[in-house]
Amino acid sequence: MSLPKFDYIGVETVGEACRQLAKYKKGARLVAGGTDLLIKMKEREAIPKVVIGIKGIKGLDKVVYDRAEGLRIGALATHKDVIDSGVVKRRYASVAEALETIGTVQIRNMATVAGNLCTAAPSADSAPILMVLGARVKIAGVGGERELALDKFFKAAGKTALKTDEMLTEIVVPNEKQHSGSKYEKLFARTSVDLACVGSAAWVLVNPKNKVIRDVRIVLATAGPVPMRAKKAERVLKGKVATDELIREAGEVASQEAKPRGSFRASKEYRTEMLQVMTRRAVKGALERAG
Repeated sequence: MSLPKFDYIGVETVGEACRQLAKYKKGARLVAGGTDLLIKMKEREAIPKVVIGIKGIKGLDKVVYDRAEGLRIGALATHKDVIDSGVVKRRYASVAEALETIGTVQIRNMATVAGNLCTAAPSADSAPILMVLGARVKIAGVGGERELALDKFFKAAGKTALKTDEMLTEIVVPNEKQHSGSKYEKLFARTSVDLACVGSAAWVLVNPKNKVIRDVRIVLATAGPVPMRAKKAERVLKGKVATDELIREAGEVASQEAKPRGSFRASKEYRTEMLQVMTRRAVKGALERAG
């Protein structure tokens, strides 16, 4: 199927992109890698009047580490850029591992991490691991800049907190604390290039002396309209020494919190059951890394 007709505008600054968004409002869409938007346009799920190309904006493809802020991922950084980054491999291995589960090599070479977040898909694999790590996003608009915690960024399936004149410019992942660990576990629907059937990410902070879990975050993918915190499951673990029985209980509680929908990829019942398994694996993996 061919693409619908549209006008293309290439921009070279964030300000120019925001001004064009403000001008065309809901009739405009930004494009960087295009791996999601072009498919939606072909399937007539998105029919923008204007497509604004942002690949020409310099400096947005960075993947750098800042001792004060942590890891900084620019809006034009591809999955491959992040996966291949030495500092990501050393300090944020769970992020690289999660991104490696997304699509094919060709997709990872083109698709941006910011774009994956902005699709606001329940199955977006980058969201759960970044959320458990406490990531926040930097947003620019015609009225200025603002920051937002990533867990406040998703409003509904396909809908984010971005206003019509705004774009996401950077993802910031804080420094991981000593004696903490994180892990993302994904169940593929059929093959390793599929969207997540379900997924679960966990982050834990452990007292090295008595192994008590001082803090914990669990985020589920394809468990509702947006990536969701499993706060009841977190309370099962927090302040306790993690035993197999306790981790099993946390998995059960997480699946009870979830509200997955059935689809051609998997039934609601199967997703609910497998969320238990993925959560247990994620928590155990995070604990192993916390030491």
